[in-house]
Amino acid sequence: MRSNQPVTQQEFAFDENATLMSTTDASSHITYANDVFIKVSGFTPEEINGQPHNIVRHPDMPPEAFADMWATLQQGEPWSALVKNRRKNGDHYWVRANAVPIVRNGQIQGHMSVRTRPAAQEIAQAEELYKEFREGKRKGWRFHKGLLVRTGALRWASLLKTMPLRWRIRSALLALWPLSVAGVWALGLPAQPLAIFSAIMAVLLLLATGWLEQQISRPVERLCKQALSVATGACQQVDQMDRVDEIGTTLRAVGQLGLMFRWLLEDVSGQAVNVMSASDAIAHGNNELSRRTEQAAANVQQTAATMNELTATVKSNTDTAQQVNTLSASTRDAATKGGVVMKDMVGMMAEIADSSKKIANITSVIDGIAFQTNILALNAAVEAARAGEQGKGFAVVAGEVRSLAQRSAKAASEIKSLVENSALKVESGSVHVNDAGKTMEDIVSQVQNVTSLIAQISSATAEQATALSEVSLAVEDLDNITHQNAERVEEGAQAAGRMTHQATRLVEAISVFR
Repeated sequence: MRSNQPVTQQEFAFDENATLMSTTDASSHITYANDVFIKVSGFTPEEINGQPHNIVRHPDMPPEAFADMWATLQQGEPWSALVKNRRKNGDHYWVRANAVPIVRNGQIQGHMSVRTRPAAQEIAQAEELYKEFREGKRKGWRFHKGLLVRTGALRWASLLKTMPLRWRIRSALLALWPLSVAGVWALGLPAQPLAIFSAIMAVLLLLATGWLEQQISRPVERLCKQALSVATGACQQVDQMDRVDEIGTTLRAVGQLGLMFRWLLEDVSGQAVNVMSASDAIAHGNNELSRRTEQAAANVQQTAATMNELTATVKSNTDTAQQVNTLSASTRDAATKGGVVMKDMVGMMAEIADSSKKIANITSVIDGIAFQTNILALNAAVEAARAGEQGKGFAVVAGEVRSLAQRSAKAASEIKSLVENSALKVESGSVHVNDAGKTMEDIVSQVQNVTSLIAQISSATAEQATALSEVSLAVEDLDNITHQNAERVEEGAQAAGRMTHQATRLVEAISVFR
């Protein structure tokens, strides 16, 4: 027998309302185990499915108990007893095992065991009993279909536990025959009438035995067979009986229970398949939605990155526009000042022109004075020549005066020429300065227009930067929402997967009875 080690002798107490259920094939390999059984055993589904059922056998269990279980199940009968099982970590748990064979088309195809938690008193009694069996202290005892019975000469003490109903009836009636004969003999009946009475009683008891077997034991056997069919999920139809007494009604009720059980299995199985199909469709849709959500999240992230870059660019443009606006304002101020200077220069050029005209007038006066002085000098020279020797000195002075007048006239003429040239240049400069002033005025006007446009651009750029910041925040919120949606979709996909798993497990559980 398999010995699973090590053991800790630490009991694992599971919920008293829990039901552990498993099925095996004909070779005792696990084909299905419900979640409670897997949890209590400590194994994973992968570790327990397909393994021999003795993977949970505890070494404290006596081999005689399992030998009795398999012998009972091979006979097609149910078996029930307390069993100590081992968990994966070496701890143990006690169950009341209720095992039945799974019979299909008259062949045993596997076994099903449903376990519940026994009472503490039952556990203590079973612990002591199994210990005595392991130590060989239970000579003259054995297990029979889960019950403890006597063997050997004292086996009769356990007849009431093992005797079939048919033999209970037969033994009861058989006991009546010698008692009735002995009673009549005690009354003094002669031998010949006594023999006749004995024969008649024997015949009557035989007839009564047959009748009671037909009325009680056989119907009860049919009832037992019907109940076993229901327990193993093999009840396809109700075994009818032409009677409506307690046995007939019970047989009908058991058969009806089997049909209701079958209907429930079929209906739940169909609904489970529908749920599984729907959950598969939901899972597929969630997977597709998850893929698209992830793609949308990636697009939103890319958009967010682009918006951040665009925001940075617009912010840089805003700063540049503000700098340009400042420079434009400075240029406007400089151009305005240049216009004022040009106006002042035009005025100065006009004043220079006026001064040139005055100088020209003064030069004309000097030239006239020089001409008169020269005339006078000539006259003085003439008068000095007439005077002779007395006028020589005066003649020299008159010559010097005439020479000075001539040089003054020449200088005045040159000054006049220079003043005229200057006047012409001043006049030309005035024209150019006027043109430059007008051009400067145009420049100032254009600079003001450019400054206004740049101010508008700066304001619009600032508004765009604000709008882009808001759009960037909105994109970030959309990114967060998209990620949250992706998480919710993933949770939905996981929930659909769990639903599919549960539906699959339900179909597997129902298939045990199909």
